[in-house]
Amino acid sequence: MLCWGNASYGQLGLGGIDEEIVLEPRKSDFFVNKKVRDVGCGLRHTVFVLDDGTVYTCGCNDLGQLGHDKSRKKPEQVVALDAQNIVAVSCGEAHTLALNDKGQVYAWGLDSDGQLGLLGSEECIRVPRNIKSLSDIQIVQVACGYYHSLALSKASEVFCWGQNKYGQLGLGTDCKKQTSPQLIKSLLGIPFMQIAAGGAHSFVLTLSGAIFGWGRNKFGQLGLNDENDRYVPNLLKSLRSQKIVYICCGEDHTAALTKEGGVFTFGAGGYGQLGHNSTSHEINPRKVFELMGSIVTQVACGRQHTSAFVPSSGRIYSFGLGGNGQLGTGSTSNRKSPFTVKGNWFSYNGQCPQDIDFEDCFCVKRIFSGGDQSFSHYSSPQNCGPADDFRCPDPSKQIWTVNEALIQKWLSYPSGRFPVEIANEIDGTFSSSGCLNGSFLAISNDDHYRTGTKFSGVDMNAARLLFHKLIQPDHPQISQQVAASLEKNLIPKLTSSLPDVEALRFYLTLPECPLMSDSNNFTTIAIPFGTALVNLEKAPLKVLENWWSVLEPPLFLKIVELFKEVVVHLLKLYKIGIPPSERRIFNSFLHTALKVLEILHRVNEKTGQLIQYDKFYIHEVQELIDIRNDYINWVQQQAYGVLADIPVTICTYPFVFDAQAKTTLLQTDAVLQMQMAIDQAHRQNVSSLFLPVIESVNPCLILVVRRENIVGDAMEVLRKTKNIDYKKPLKVIFVGEDAVDAGGVRKEFFLLIMRELLDPKYGMFQYYEDSRLIWFSDKTFEDSDLFHLIGVICGLAIYNFTIVDLHFPLALYKKLLKRKPSLDDLKELMPDVGRSMQQLLDYPEDDIEETFCLNFTITVENFGATEVKELAVNGADTAVNKQNRQEFVDAYVDYIFNKSVASLFDAFHAGFHKVCGGKVLLLFQPNELQAMVIGNTNYDWKELEKNTEYKGEYWAEHPTIKIFWEVFHELPLEKKKQFLLFLTGSDRIPILGMKSLKLVIQSTGGGESYLPVSHTCFNLLDLPKYTEKETLRCKLIQAIDHNEGFSLI
Repeated sequence: MLCWGNASYGQLGLGGIDEEIVLEPRKSDFFVNKKVRDVGCGLRHTVFVLDDGTVYTCGCNDLGQLGHDKSRKKPEQVVALDAQNIVAVSCGEAHTLALNDKGQVYAWGLDSDGQLGLLGSEECIRVPRNIKSLSDIQIVQVACGYYHSLALSKASEVFCWGQNKYGQLGLGTDCKKQTSPQLIKSLLGIPFMQIAAGGAHSFVLTLSGAIFGWGRNKFGQLGLNDENDRYVPNLLKSLRSQKIVYICCGEDHTAALTKEGGVFTFGAGGYGQLGHNSTSHEINPRKVFELMGSIVTQVACGRQHTSAFVPSSGRIYSFGLGGNGQLGTGSTSNRKSPFTVKGNWFSYNGQCPQDIDFEDCFCVKRIFSGGDQSFSHYSSPQNCGPADDFRCPDPSKQIWTVNEALIQKWLSYPSGRFPVEIANEIDGTFSSSGCLNGSFLAISNDDHYRTGTKFSGVDMNAARLLFHKLIQPDHPQISQQVAASLEKNLIPKLTSSLPDVEALRFYLTLPECPLMSDSNNFTTIAIPFGTALVNLEKAPLKVLENWWSVLEPPLFLKIVELFKEVVVHLLKLYKIGIPPSERRIFNSFLHTALKVLEILHRVNEKTGQLIQYDKFYIHEVQELIDIRNDYINWVQQQAYGVLADIPVTICTYPFVFDAQAKTTLLQTDAVLQMQMAIDQAHRQNVSSLFLPVIESVNPCLILVVRRENIVGDAMEVLRKTKNIDYKKPLKVIFVGEDAVDAGGVRKEFFLLIMRELLDPKYGMFQYYEDSRLIWFSDKTFEDSDLFHLIGVICGLAIYNFTIVDLHFPLALYKKLLKRKPSLDDLKELMPDVGRSMQQLLDYPEDDIEETFCLNFTITVENFGATEVKELAVNGADTAVNKQNRQEFVDAYVDYIFNKSVASLFDAFHAGFHKVCGGKVLLLFQPNELQAMVIGNTNYDWKELEKNTEYKGEYWAEHPTIKIFWEVFHELPLEKKKQFLLFLTGSDRIPILGMKSLKLVIQSTGGGESYLPVSHTCFNLLDLPKYTEKETLRCKLIQAIDHNEGFSLI
């Protein structure tokens, strides 16, 4: 051991020397052939811990700080600690803490401010005593300020006691001192790597390099850009991104070491102890410039000096106060920038040199500083090894984290034969959110040091693999212990506000634990976890949402699936029956699970669908709840607010409804609206019996039209129709025809009027050959009434559950639901133009202007002539370049779908919403609304056969019917679609699926020479009694091929 600095009280342990100060490193005979584990330096005393766990002290003993009454000038053993294996020590001005290998803390010395944590009334304690109040807690680190103490537990809890004059305990301003260890609750949940204490300031360092400081700040030693003391922990934001791995404190200054081996210092600089070649104080962290060429692996702070070790040269550098020789430079001068400590330093490079005189060469193992003294533990070159590296923390001094080594250790014990300490280790780890938040860190490229509001620092794959390794059927005891710890300790302690983003990580990782998705744990773990998540304050929840939004889709889906399973589980219980006494708690459970899904859905929508929106569908909902009843409850809640006895309404969370469920909702809404309209009509009719002035009202919306003037007549009737009447069931009468409208006539009306309105003679729509789709034509001479009429017709079709053949792109339905069309919509309507726009956006070079020669204009055809329209102010003079190309594409899409057709779409929109306005429509996704209007292509031909009805001489097993279905199932897809068109007027199927089509096949007279005939309005097929399969095939294909799209009979 080399010692230098103030020796006036014997604190260097050099024995009876005459000098008061030692100006350069001197060997201590006492430590020959002894290995030192740790050194603690007080203001006037020093404590040494040897590798065998014994403790020696020397220096001033006025206040009992040596723990023995023997000689003060040379190290003497503290016999009271003989039975303990001490692993670490720390010294305040005149007190000492020692930590043993079991995590127990011993204290002795001055206790004026309660800094010993012993609850005694004595001024000082001369013999080490165990701090009993910490005996049940496994401590891994201790740190002493002048008059206060800190301890870090295995569970990442920080305890403090002693003086609080400057706020150095971090407990607020309420107390001036604490005589027993207190948990700093404001830091709970953060995974800590290190604690450190200065004269009257304190620091904690997280596993990902975030620093929290509190206490005295007169010189800026907290690095917070001011000189105000702090009474609670404050994040030192300016160092967050610097990968800090170690921190140490002097009386009023602080030094921090980075992963790359750089050093930052801040605080008091009056003696040059910051190393910035000045005596200024620094209120912000500043890098020590003169050490920047070297990689520093150790730093240590004395009272007003700093030491740093550079392994490449083997040298120790020091700077700051030198009056007591503590810089080891051979003089008492202060140094304002790093200066080499005197000595023949030898740098370890993995091999022993052969040709050097070893006698006076020193190979540094570890440096220590404190008070006005400095030490270096060294070895001789011939048996030297690598020096300690403070950038690689000692695993024995770290909190519990779930990692490969720990899991292997736990799994190595046979099931059912668990030592108590292993059970305690598992319990400790899974009872602490701090430990879980420090687990599964993204260590490749040191990614976790980038943890912030946008990046979690977690390796989700590691989390999944390690959780699955740990939770195994053949180790039930581990699973039971983990589940119990989560349920009883971790989750109940969760709070809505969190001290830091690092305290949020387990919200991301815990859903990967297989225990979460075990239905036996839903009410004990998953739902309470969900409750904590839902109760998070706005700021932490926003961070969690950011983290979710960048997850891999399968990982995001996992969380969605988990809470969907919880909802289904609860609804099944509800269906079986919940006792009245438990209904309230059940409702809160269901509300929690749905609320979590709502948050996840919001994230999914914001990110432009991380997973398909239909992944949120809970298909079982229709079987498990009465959707109609749910809707009525929801409507009541909307009107009167949430009533205590009304259960959770699933309609509040519409994203879980699949298309079928939404259709049921729409039907329920339609029935309600129609019923209200009919009721009002009936009331008016009753009153008209007594008050003849009031005309009687029909409970249906009656359309009387002539076939030859279907558009004009419909427009005339609908123009006079009041809004409320649109909600009534539609009945259509064709002039001069007797047919009663049981649905067939109505369907025929929709087919005919759509065919008429889409006729090119009106020029209302432009047909796009490539996509076979139509869009509003801005060249039409028709007034907006016709567009209004089409909107009404589409709305009526939805309300009356009839699909219409309308080839609009998805953009129309997006606009109806107040969503913006995008480039994808342009690709659907105009594939060529869409592809060109994508090429423009993807073009990698900078010469866009020369290559594409575009400006902010669009060329449109206008009755044979071309016309140039500007997409922005001065668009013709604005060239498209790399910077503005996205703006150009957005403006182009906006022109096609919005600006050019604004008045026409507004008329369509007004007509549509006149019928279909209301809350239910907004529950739909654009694709779902499209399927409501024009049907979809989810064909299930077996379902069609199963739901077909037969009339006349036919039944399901009739020979003709059997060969009909054989022929039908052998037809290619295109022919099957043509058959649907032939029979129903559309080759698409209603949103409720094949089962809602209800085909009817009836036998007809006449021979086998006749063709099958379709009655489109009734989905009715007249099928002659064919006996031969080939004949039936030929006649059926002939009938299908000769169909013109509307065989209306």
